[in-house]
Amino acid sequence: MPVPLKDKIYVLLQIVIFLAWLFDAENLFLEFPENLRWIALFVAGIGGILIVIAFIQLNTRLSPFPSPKKGSRLITSGAFTFARHPIYSGILMIAFGLSFWLGSGYKLIISLVLAGLFYAKSSYEEKRLQERFPEYGSYKAQTGRFFPKFNWRI
Repeated sequence: MPVPLKDKIYVLLQIVIFLAWLFDAENLFLEFPENLRWIALFVAGIGGILIVIAFIQLNTRLSPFPSPKKGSRLITSGAFTFARHPIYSGILMIAFGLSFWLGSGYKLIISLVLAGLFYAKSSYEEKRLQERFPEYGSYKAQTGRFFPKFNWRI
């Protein structure tokens, strides 16, 4: 089954944004308190761990494309218990964490653009997952997109 064009466009945009993040603008440096910088570095580390766990869980079903692979199954355990898109979550934690650590306003802006792309890409991906897995709707209702969903009851 060929990869849909929309999938390829999302991955291409993601690569362009990743490459843009690697650069910096000297006039957009920000000063953050040392404590915040260390917390940001810790968050980036947690993001890396989250990515590794999700990669291991997906194993051969891992794909950069948002459409589910043929023969795949819905995973709702492990890292996917806490977030529907833990790899995107981990990447965002790394991007924002390192942006704060480095004090880069430019990288923070690029991280925001990446978050917007991941929101759009995950919305498209979720439509595809719902088509493939009827139980996805109940999983979606219980689990946050990028971060845990908390049901606040007073």
